[in-house]
Amino acid sequence: MSIQHIFFSIIYGIILVTIWLQRDSVTFIEFKKLLLDAEISLPKFSKLIKVSEKNIQSYKKKGEVPNAIAVVATCFAYIHQTGGDYRNLIEALELKAKTKEGAGFAKKGKVDISIND
Repeated sequence: MSIQHIFFSIIYGIILVTIWLQRDSVTFIEFKKLLLDAEISLPKFSKLIKVSEKNIQSYKKKGEVPNAIAVVATCFAYIHQTGGDYRNLIEALELKAKTKEGAGFAKKGKVDISIND
């Protein structure tokens, strides 16, 4: 499959996704079906896009997923169904997982709280 074919397939898929997402939201169940269509598990999906699995699982309680996650899953499903390999495309981006800085109880050194009389 040529790069040009893959590019036009992706553009066509994005147009379809845009039309599909004109709805209010994508449910978590629909999201899971998209992952099945893309033949990727939720843990592998989260690892590939460098988003924590716990974060994605939290959308289950909310009942819907953010549009950006829905677009990614839809594109993956479309690319897979048209014979493309989205995994190599995403891995080539060399994404980095984001980490929270300043959150929690980081050990930055001991604080002296002794009381001197």
